[in-house]
Amino acid sequence: PKKWKVIFLNDDQTPMDFVVSVLTQVFKHSEEGARDITLQIHQQGSAVAGTYTFEIAEAKAVESTNLARANGFPLQIKLEEE
Repeated sequence: PKKWKVIFLNDDQTPMDFVVSVLTQVFKHSEEGARDITLQIHQQGSAVAGTYTFEIAEAKAVESTNLARANGFPLQIKLEEE
């Protein structure tokens, strides 16, 4: 099956610590790995949080978006076919 990338987009309102927590909780990255991805999002405008089958990628994107909205953050996430 095709794989899909879950891509986090940079914004000026979502705190970096929140992004790190989503990457560790939802995507199971280590604290250090999550910080590296968060820095890449901040510096380059976007970064891949993970690559999965479509169903898993979609579920993780929705879960992350729901967490962001529940905390009042406009975090944007997109799926892109690998």
